[in-house]
Amino acid sequence: MLNNITIGPITIHMYGLMFGIAYLCAYFVSCKRAKKYGLNEDILWGILICAILGTLIGSRLLFYLVSIPQIIKNPSIIWNFRNGYVVYGGIMCGVLLGYFYCKKKGASFLNYFDLVMPSVSLAQGIGRIGCFFAGCCYGRETDSWFHIIYTHSEYAPNHVPLIPTQLISSAGNFIIAALLFWYASKSKKTGTVGALYMILYSIGRFIIEMFRNDYRGTWGMLSTSQIISIGITAAGIFFMFLFYKKEN
Repeated sequence: MLNNITIGPITIHMYGLMFGIAYLCAYFVSCKRAKKYGLNEDILWGILICAILGTLIGSRLLFYLVSIPQIIKNPSIIWNFRNGYVVYGGIMCGVLLGYFYCKKKGASFLNYFDLVMPSVSLAQGIGRIGCFFAGCCYGRETDSWFHIIYTHSEYAPNHVPLIPTQLISSAGNFIIAALLFWYASKSKKTGTVGALYMILYSIGRFIIEMFRNDYRGTWGMLSTSQIISIGITAAGIFFMFLFYKKEN
């Protein structure tokens, strides 16, 4: 699978293209749904900026955190921005920046959190296709018929059959997005859509981590992302019960 596709004088970087499409889809879908819920599209633009900044800053900071032993051995890793990003860091930082942005604007964070998280899951599904093209976030070697063999990847091992964890993650995120859109159309409890995202995504992420083979940092038998997933699942369940008990 090629990450860089050249058409005449133009080279298309599929990883960047898919992530650009992901952000735009999340934004425009959220804007369309905002009209139904009476929410401000200008606030959504600010949240989009927060999401982009959060992805760039948070994903890099978490990568540094889980790579401390490697950085001590090779400090040049700090300045290598071609790779080394942990999605969970980007999500958490983006949500945090979004919270402070909504607070500054006097907007209800939970209303916007509920609005955008189904679109975030949709965007993650698209973004993982970009990972598939690039070969990052790759899976373990397998002898199953369901595999991918890279020949030109700068990240995944080439010429060996690998579990296509990127496509599995993508499909899972699309399913989660569909469930969240459906649930959002039924739920009247503020905050529960966002809480359900936390539960579903973190459970799915914990499972897919079992099949990945790229370095993500480890804590004992679990990867860094699995540790975070346990915490976010617990937080999501707590918030779900909390918001359901609240009177609208």
